[in-house]
Amino acid sequence: MPSRLSFLTALLALPLALQAAEPALLRTFKVGGEGRWDYVNIDPAAGRLYVPRSTHVMVLDLDGKVKGDIPGTAGVHGVALAPELDRGWSSNGQADTVTVFKLSTLEVVGVVKVTGKNPDAIIFEPFTKRVFTFNGGGENATVIDAATSTVVGTIPLGGKPEFAAVDGHGRVYVNNEDTSGINAIDATSVKVVATWTIRPVKEPSGLALDVQHNLLYAVGGNQRAAVVDATTGQLLATVPIGKGTDGVAFDPGTQCAYASNGEGTITIIRRSPKGAFETSTITTRRGARTIVDNPLTHRLYLPTADFQPIPKDAKPGTRPAMVDGSFQVLEVGEAK
Repeated sequence: MPSRLSFLTALLALPLALQAAEPALLRTFKVGGEGRWDYVNIDPAAGRLYVPRSTHVMVLDLDGKVKGDIPGTAGVHGVALAPELDRGWSSNGQADTVTVFKLSTLEVVGVVKVTGKNPDAIIFEPFTKRVFTFNGGGENATVIDAATSTVVGTIPLGGKPEFAAVDGHGRVYVNNEDTSGINAIDATSVKVVATWTIRPVKEPSGLALDVQHNLLYAVGGNQRAAVVDATTGQLLATVPIGKGTDGVAFDPGTQCAYASNGEGTITIIRRSPKGAFETSTITTRRGARTIVDNPLTHRLYLPTADFQPIPKDAKPGTRPAMVDGSFQVLEVGEAK
């Protein structure tokens, strides 16, 4: 089976497929089932979506059909994948654990206790073959050896970590919500090697990396996104995005970043030939605030649901109740 690095190299060798038209909502998969959701992930070669659903991970094909389920993942936030190792990992925020499972069978093969509270984002780093959990309640990261499922280190982060990205060469990047910054981590030494501010972007959540051009895209809670040089940490640009964003994806084929906004939009960020960053907006559905990209098909997948009205006497910040059985996954892309 080809490695993730060779897969990435092949993707970067493809000619740029600059979009002739804006993408649009193509299909809505009515999935149903119990639980809210967080960071969705994809195995492009296998054609599978991994969707955390509060207490379990739902596995779908790319037509929205349920192919399996991974139980016992209390408070699950995210899933990391390593097809070359036939392994996946879920970050279980309520249990302070990581569930280890086989991708081929979805069989659970282990549980690892993390070194912080509320593991949130989780990512596999292919150069060192280590798994990083970013623990929102502990303001740190736990580093796990993927082969042995043993903890090999803890990294203090000086604030609440959010989403992460890897470059495939041993560098890990993570947004820091409390400091409005990005921590750059050396995966081999298990240390923070740089800390960069991205103000005026505040409370950054989603993070994506353009490996070819070494650019980080970080989306914030104040309707701004930052574009950052991943070598120097220089803030190259900030651009407006929609309300309620929690995720961003980058497609190496279209050369666009896509910020998913809970208001029901995607902000598309393009780099012009002159190096400027331009935006446009398309409509999705309310609540679709996390996102994953399929680099093979240039399709985007966003989970959401239908919601009940918020009561007039509800406290500020109250989340709307989800309509039972209404969970769905949106597929966005260019119509053929």
